[in-house]
Formats: sequence, C-alpha cells, structure tokens
Amino acid sequence: MSGQILEPGQIEAAANIPPFLHLPGHDLFSVRAARLRRLAAGHPLAGYLLLVAALCDAQQAVLDNPPALPGPAPEALARSREHGMPPFAFEALVRADGWLAVLDALLARFQAPNPEVAQAISQLREADAGQRKTWGVGLLSGQYDLIPPALAPFVGAALQVAFSHWLLSLPDGFLVESEATALCPACGSPPVSGMIRHRGKHNGLRYLACSLCSCEWHFVRLKCSHCQESKHLAHLSLEREGVSGEQAPIRAEACPNCQGYLKQCYLEFDPDAEAQADDLASLDLDLCLADEGYLRRAPNLLLAPGTD
Repeated sequence: MSGQILEPGQIEAAANIPPFLHLPGHDLFSVRAARLRRLAAGHPLAGYLLLVAALCDAQQAVLDNPPALPGPAPEALARSREHGMPPFAFEALVRADGWLAVLDALLARFQAPNPEVAQAISQLREADAGQRKTWGVGLLSGQYDLIPPALAPFVGAALQVAFSHWLLSLPDGFLVESEATALCPACGSPPVSGMIRHRGKHNGLRYLACSLCSCEWHFVRLKCSHCQESKHLAHLSLEREGVSGEQAPIRAEACPNCQGYLKQCYLEFDPDAEAQADDLASLDLDLCLADEGYLRRAPNLLLAPGTD
C-alpha cells in the first residue's frame, strides 16, 4: 500500500483539525418526531408539537420511499465542488419543479387532525406549480408575506425532505469547507440552532444545524454566526426549577453588535436534544429575547411565521 508518510508534526496538526461535518442519519425525521413527542408531555404548546411530530412521521415515510426527485445535473455538482459552492443551492432548486412531487407525497400521507389543517392541505393540493414555488421561495428567502402562515409548515416539511434526500445521496467526502461558514455548505441555508457536542472526536465542538437539509457543520464557538463578532456575546437562558444557567441545555448566544441571537443545544446536559424539535419547544425563550430587543435570525421551517 502506497501513500504519503506523515512526520510527527504533521500528524499532530492533522489531529487538531476539527471534523468539518456531522451529517444526519437516514432516520432523521423519525428521531425528530420521537423527540417532539417527548417534549410535548406537559408542554403549553403540546398540541402544536404533536401536530409537527405527525408531520415528521409523514416526512420520514416519504424520505424512505421518495418519488422521482431530480436534483442538479452531474456537471453542476462538479462545478459546485470545484468552486467550493453548495451543491444544492436552495435559491435555484426551490424555483425548479423537482420538490413539488415530494409535497404531493407528503400531503397524501398526512392525516389532518382538524378542519383548519384540512383547509390548509386542500389549499396546497389545489394550488398550481407556480403558486407552490412562490410559497417555497417566500419561505426560504424569509419573505413571509408571500406565504399564508398555515401553509408554511407543510411547504417547509416538503422542502426539508427534498434537500435531506439530496444531501444523503452525496458520496462521502463530497462536501468541502467554504468561506461562507455561517451558511450550510450543502444548500446555503442559515442554521436553525447550534449543537454543542460532547462525545468522541466532536467533543466540545459547535456545529450549526441547517434549517433546511439538516446538515451540521463546524463553526467556532464564541463567535456570532450572523455578523461574525466575537466580543461581548451573552449566553442567556430561562430559569428552570433545579437547573442553573450554566447547566441549561438550551441557551441563546446573543450578540450586542447585530442584536441577533442563535439558540445553542448543549448535549452534555441533554444528549437527546434535536435542533428543530428543541427550537420549537423553547419558544418561550424567543419571547423573552424579543422583550430584550434581540432579533431571531434563525428560521424554523416547521414554524408558522409570526407564531414565535
């Protein structure tokens, strides 16, 4: 077997380079659904968390048996790798037709629990491709006035399945670190939260969890993921009975420079935390931060705009 022989200094340097990616498993939506159901017990928003859990079940069913889901052409993927760009840039793919079949498959598998949800599903089924894509563009670009709030979780869920499918279809080692480290290297979307990991080679490292495809990528701690500022960051949490602020599993990293914040899940204190689910279950923290004048920078595609 041939290969390069590393000198001791090179070995040490390589060992100190943090792993860039932490990718989801193929059961990511089942994991999310189970977490939501655990979090729903005794929660003020239990009804909504259980609704989203059922939606995640439908997501997993579609991911396990997806419809034909054309993604970027091989030459486009090659160019993205050559130039260090996200291979599944959402700005282009949300305007294409590929993900619309996922939306139909998702709606077919989801049972509406009440007339209001049934009405939203009916509106989605009756909309033409152009209208659906307009809603998708509005959701992913943060132009929430383009999409009715009741439709957002279903459009977001379909997009998540499509982009997670494309992510999980990539060969190992395809994704490369890029300069735009605050955005997902796979699809270019912003994170929903940060995950402070605590085991193995990821111990002590922060990974930003993509709001769209669920890819997680390394981003240094104590640095604002929005404006890159590293001074005077505050780590804020809500008081819980018997839990000190230093042991709170969910804390917001708030930046006085841009007045934004991003939640962080500390897996040392809750190893079962899941980025999307725990974000939805901690909306009371968002309300407190809004009262303090901070802006939420992180989208959650399963959250109807304006409900946080």
